[in-house]
Amino acid sequence: MTVRVVKLGSPRSEGEGTRIGTVRRPPRGVPKAEFASGNWYDVWYPNLAPSAETMKLGQAAETPEQWRAFEKKYKSEMGTAENSRTLDVLAALSQHANFSVGCYCEDESRCHRSILRHLLQEAGAKVA
Repeated sequence: MTVRVVKLGSPRSEGEGTRIGTVRRPPRGVPKAEFASGNWYDVWYPNLAPSAETMKLGQAAETPEQWRAFEKKYKSEMGTAENSRTLDVLAALSQHANFSVGCYCEDESRCHRSILRHLLQEAGAKVA
């Protein structure tokens, strides 16, 4: 049993389980009824997405220093009691169920999901 970190909208892996969208906004131009069938997500959970302000920092980051500033701010947001408990719940679930979390970004290394992957691992999640 594991949690996978995926690009939303990509084909699902066999045994991937429930796909959780950790994005600030639903996909544009996609009817809500097609979110799951279009491989976007089964459940929308924006609590694990960067705030709008932080997301802008990440999107504008052009240098390693700017990316580190985004990373620091996002980690701070995920360090709140509510988000920390969510990470703990997901880590515990990963021991017993397959599921995935994801975002739309093309390049995981320049996306909050790369940081989310690390945070889940730190919380003890089994990450594929």
